[in-house]
Amino acid sequence: MQPVGTRQIQMELVLPPDWSESMPHPDERVEYELWTNSNDECSPRCGEQVAFVRSFRGHAQILERGGYARFTPHYITWYCPEAFRLTRQCQSQCINHGRYCAPDREEDFGEGYEGKQVVVENLRQLCVHRVANESGLPWAWWDFAMDYKLRCSMKEKKYSKACAEEVVASLGLSLEKVLACMGDPDADADNAVLSKEQEDQIGRGSRGDVTILPTLVINDVQYRGI
Repeated sequence: MQPVGTRQIQMELVLPPDWSESMPHPDERVEYELWTNSNDECSPRCGEQVAFVRSFRGHAQILERGGYARFTPHYITWYCPEAFRLTRQCQSQCINHGRYCAPDREEDFGEGYEGKQVVVENLRQLCVHRVANESGLPWAWWDFAMDYKLRCSMKEKKYSKACAEEVVASLGLSLEKVLACMGDPDADADNAVLSKEQEDQIGRGSRGDVTILPTLVINDVQYRGI
């Protein structure tokens, strides 16, 4: 039988929330994560993730505002082995000299968007969440994620830095702080935000590695697929 909090997230909270049975944490909040992707043309799964964000956004924001839950978004990245970092594949799909990568959606390195563009946007969305948290508006990530998917779609050829920054500005978040958080994707150096993501992908205790998108983690228990 699934925990109460899990059922209510998956049912999009049709009933009033009562998560008291699934709160092992001392802060009396359900803590959950969504491992997702900013890419909206990778597979039917990407469409499902967009639909989930659209339908669950309002519920998530109510839960966070009420102190019932704490949400954290995550994005899977992989790295390019050092011996291959000068190859076209790594240079097209990775930032920070091969340290953080995402697959090219077309598997054609001369066509469409590159994997490294997806990594940069994933990084931006992580930083939007961090800045929103620091500003006392952690629920603003849901607005950014949904607005970006609507206004900056790959399908409409609007998946870009300029479009993303317009969305940041429209939410009243500090673009300067978001950019400072992101750092330099061209630097031959580690990025603290993405290194933490790679660390969090690795399983610990009874929790396995995160390898499939989307993955929902509720109180440290994984639920794959939406």
